[in-house]
Amino acid sequence: MKSTSSLMQRLVELIPAELEHTSGSVFYSGTEAFSSSSPLYVLGLNPGGDPIAQSEETIRWHTNRVLKEYPRNWSAYRDESWRGKKPGSYGMAPRILHLFDKLSLDPGQVPCSNLIFKRTRREQDIKQHKQLLADQCWPFHAHVIENQEPSLILCFGATVGKYVCGKLDATELAGEFVERNNRRWKSRAFKNTSSQTVVVATHPSIANWTAPNTDPSALVAEALE
Repeated sequence: MKSTSSLMQRLVELIPAELEHTSGSVFYSGTEAFSSSSPLYVLGLNPGGDPIAQSEETIRWHTNRVLKEYPRNWSAYRDESWRGKKPGSYGMAPRILHLFDKLSLDPGQVPCSNLIFKRTRREQDIKQHKQLLADQCWPFHAHVIENQEPSLILCFGATVGKYVCGKLDATELAGEFVERNNRRWKSRAFKNTSSQTVVVATHPSIANWTAPNTDPSALVAEALE
């Protein structure tokens, strides 16, 4: 395991230079989470919001805040106010915090990021460049996985899950949770030959993880054991 300073320094170096002045963010948890081994790495697709209204909130700007201003034990899901609401109370934040609680994990100690660092309102807005952007950002994620050695990568939604499974060659179905409702959406766990697991979960912006019938927490917990 590399030292705290060297690991963070290398991660910052791996942020694509061509994206630094783009609206977006890399870190959804602070330096403590990205400085030590972790059993879990969490990946969404990309930061949401309005890239025009938030044009000054660039990747470089946000990274500097994480490094120099935020507490070491910081979590965007727990500590950041979204749309003026109480931190941790809006959108998918309480659903992710529910999962961390079920897993008995401190949100500020779980490395969290997005497959793509560029901000858009919708996934459709990066449709034409999604593969290129993911490939540009992947060296960062590969470094996290290699150096922090998570046994489980949790992916929000099929787009992220398919990409990460492909990169890690996780093809063996190792578990499944089917929502107990009419839509019957599935969260699935896949393993590779290195005993890494990728959980492709329903997206918490749509699926209510706090409701028992749609909560994939048990699948994630089983994959972590």
